[in-house]
Amino acid sequence: MDKPWSESWFDAYAPQRFEAFTTSHVWAVLGLIVCALLLWLTRGFIRSHKPVNEGIRWFLMTVLILSEVTLNIWYVTQRIWDARTSLPLELCSVTLLLSILMLFFRNRWLYPIILFAGIGGALQAVLTPNLSYAFPHYRFIHFFVAHSGIILAALYMTWIEGLKPTWKSVGGAMLFLNGLALIVWIVDAALGANYMFLAGKPSTPSILDILGPYPAYILAEEVIALLFFSLMMLLFEVLPGGRLYARFGKQAMRGAERFREDQSMKKNQP
Repeated sequence: MDKPWSESWFDAYAPQRFEAFTTSHVWAVLGLIVCALLLWLTRGFIRSHKPVNEGIRWFLMTVLILSEVTLNIWYVTQRIWDARTSLPLELCSVTLLLSILMLFFRNRWLYPIILFAGIGGALQAVLTPNLSYAFPHYRFIHFFVAHSGIILAALYMTWIEGLKPTWKSVGGAMLFLNGLALIVWIVDAALGANYMFLAGKPSTPSILDILGPYPAYILAEEVIALLFFSLMMLLFEVLPGGRLYARFGKQAMRGAERFREDQSMKKNQP
């Protein structure tokens, strides 16, 4: 006899397996893109209306808190909680908890960690999920809501709160990643776990599959992280409000003024 829909929705042993780039996966990615675009397009309105600003900040915090709380409830009720797999020691689990603190305190020190490490880890997770459950299972919905929440929290602090990273932030994010990896590696060794995939690759397809065997892929991840963080920082520099944008914008304005002056002088010549 089939289980009721409500029960199979939570079943840890549900037979439906997740497959990347299926319709449900694409819709989940599109949902994140739409939310990010809406946040960007309405940033001026949100900034100028404090109740809306506060409402979005508390909504994001609530979503992230509920994501972590309901996940642990699910572990316990399904009797699958295990110290080797259920502790919040994955990169996205850590940045999710830090995102809550960042939003609550509007913390400028946590901001670059979430912006670089949080977006980097969550974006990779959204595009190449290490996920076993297909839509509409609870874990499918939780996975994409939680990871999207991390990304949106960083974007909120950037576009609404007006925080900006610096090149020092890139170095700080790399130091954070390596410090966290050292702590997690010690825990992995003690528990026989594989948090942050420091002891081996995930069982599902991921970007790690093209980065070589263990432990070479860990070094490759370091290089990719540094390049990704640097590209993100460069993007901030060239977009409106960035230093390179301002510098080249001023040069372009001066060039235009000189051109207009030259044209005016030529017209006034007999």
